[in-house]
Amino acid sequence: MHTTDRLGLQPLSMNASQGRWRTEAMRAHATPRLMLFHKGQGRITVNGLTRGYGPNNMIFIPARTMYGYELGPTSHGVMVTIPDAMAREWPEEAVHLRLRDVATQKEAAQIIDQMERELRSPRPGAARAAHYHLGLLAVFYQRQLEEHPETATDAREQSAAARLVAAYSDLIERDFRRQPAIAGLARSLGVTPTHLSRACRQTCGRSAHALLNDRILFEARTLLRETRTPVQKIAADLGYGSAAYFTRSFQKATGQTPTGFRREDAGRRS
Repeated sequence: MHTTDRLGLQPLSMNASQGRWRTEAMRAHATPRLMLFHKGQGRITVNGLTRGYGPNNMIFIPARTMYGYELGPTSHGVMVTIPDAMAREWPEEAVHLRLRDVATQKEAAQIIDQMERELRSPRPGAARAAHYHLGLLAVFYQRQLEEHPETATDAREQSAAARLVAAYSDLIERDFRRQPAIAGLARSLGVTPTHLSRACRQTCGRSAHALLNDRILFEARTLLRETRTPVQKIAADLGYGSAAYFTRSFQKATGQTPTGFRREDAGRRS
């Protein structure tokens, strides 16, 4: 995982030059995230369950929870990185809220705007003020959950398939660096590989193997992009038997060799 433990804000909007893998591929973080979409619509997959999002949707993603999302051409929003020290003020499970009324929507936007101003401010105490605004955002979120629980309800979360795929997603995040066999993961969950893959297709439209491979490839691309770690070391760290096998697998999935991907990405950012 390649994250920061610091409070931060990241814009959510389509940027074709960066590649869709940076949003759509499965990933997880060591600290929680909160996403607020101001406009546009698309789909987001959290813990193996895909659902649609629209304007004024707030999605909380706990630490080490796998997710990926699509951004449409009109999608716009912000992602908040929540420091580990403040994680206890947020829910333990992923929650997708829909802010229904204009007053509530404005309140959320105002808190985030104030947080952003403090994060950019050179004034003394700005970082502390930004954290206080994050605390207010946590209170806002909890009030929404308690006052309007219907906005966070999704009956599909209680289905046997959703519970199974959520457990499978947790296993992937825990073990993906070892490249575990699907058969072994399914056995750990008490089901057959066929049943597991059927459940995955039902909840998110992907096979069990596709979810696992997607997580591995996201980590590989992130390491290639954000570090200078040699390709051979990345291959070993991600459970590939050899650098050559890693190169073949990476090229088959992305159309580029690991070295070519790293070179092109560096050129795009320079």
